Amino acid sequence: MSSADNAEFYREQHKRRLSWMPWLYYRLKPKHLVWAQPWQEAVQKMLSALETVTFGERCFIAPEAAIFAEPNRGIHFGQQCFVAANCFLHGPIEIGNEVAINHGCSFDGGKAGIKIGNRTRIANHCKIYAFDHGMAPDQPIYQQANRSQGVVIGDDVWLGAGVGIRDGINIGDGAVIGMNSMVTKDVPSYAIMVGNPAKQVGDRRTKPSGYIAEITQLPIESITATQHSNNKDD
Repeated sequence: MSSADNAEFYREQHKRRLSWMPWLYYRLKPKHLVWAQPWQEAVQKMLSALETVTFGERCFIAPEAAIFAEPNRGIHFGQQCFVAANCFLHGPIEIGNEVAINHGCSFDGGKAGIKIGNRTRIANHCKIYAFDHGMAPDQPIYQQANRSQGVVIGDDVWLGAGVGIRDGINIGDGAVIGMNSMVTKDVPSYAIMVGNPAKQVGDRRTKPSGYIAEITQLPIESITATQHSNNKDD
């Protein structure tokens, strides 16, 4: 096998890696961005031509993601968002800046839509459905009318792997939803929720101020300064 063949196989494998772990896209060296940026531009250009979808700067969309957005069901991404492989997104959906949607997620905006705030992190295999079926026993469920109230997720929310969110739910800023939880009621800001149905077990505001610095190994002053700088860009 020639070195050119090896390089091509390596590049294709690298694309697969990025599709399943898109955060790596933002760590690429310039020599990889030479091919990765045009690749992403082509993926997003094709989707924009086929669907009612818009992308902010520095977004990453895995080619394996299924994104469907009819004219009355648009999907709009802010800056530096990513969607990993094997996700299904059907509008209407409004997505803020720096939102992460990891592999295998399934979102349907129904009629009322899904809104996701800035810097929200969504782990793999989360399910958000902004519509519901009637369940009267005298008629098959599939023949009954749908209703759609919409789902709103605030800024800096973390949804753990496998979380489900039903129609009509509002999740406040800074909330954390534990892995495999099912959200059936509105969630207060900064609440930590777990279980099926999800119940509050804590509050992020009780976490020590050095918690982030401990994990990132950065002085808390540096993190605060970065956050202030980011807020100015919003």
